[in-house]
Amino acid sequence: MRLLLVEDEPNIARPVKRALEAQGHQVHHAPDLTTARELLMELEPDLMILDVRLPESEDGGFILAKEARSAGYKGPILFMTARDALADRVMGLDEGGDDYVVKPFDLPELLARVRALLRRVSEVKQSRVQYGPLELDLTDRSVRWEGRVVELSPREYALLERLALFPGRVYSPEELLDLIWGDEASDTGVVKVCVHHLRSKLVNSVVRTVPGGYRLGVEP
Repeated sequence: MRLLLVEDEPNIARPVKRALEAQGHQVHHAPDLTTARELLMELEPDLMILDVRLPESEDGGFILAKEARSAGYKGPILFMTARDALADRVMGLDEGGDDYVVKPFDLPELLARVRALLRRVSEVKQSRVQYGPLELDLTDRSVRWEGRVVELSPREYALLERLALFPGRVYSPEELLDLIWGDEASDTGVVKVCVHHLRSKLVNSVVRTVPGGYRLGVEP
């Protein structure tokens, strides 16, 4: 799943991002409201985790949630904030939030709340895509080729899922680097290596190199 984490405290953002990525999610971090607005429009995340106090506003998280709901955002919103007053929790839920975690929190509890919210997303999203011999289960993030389970790393799966969900679209290496690795890498060489691994684990034609980048190479 693609997550947007809005948190201005690096000491909180870093471990939360690492823990979520370890569970296979693509996590994009925004340290302020301006960046969060840009990423929200660009990524259409499956879930947002929002701090409330941001550099631009004491109510930055509430403002972003309200804007997102007004713009039609349907994914879950989890507030992660030190503001623990009853009035704050009520405001957060009224502004479009689905859950509310007060700092300091235990990381396992936060991860459990994220899993619970994402289960709702999985229930309403398409759970399976298939193109010829290639089959992806989007719920458990498994891949089969001609019925055989193929083990992929989280990055390999994320890249293949992106191409499979938009099979006619050509992605440049720079786009894939941003969507899959975020700020974890800056060299498109990692994209080339990931594509090589996918081809070696499946077949060479599963990812096709075309002018402008890559696209899914498997036909229905």
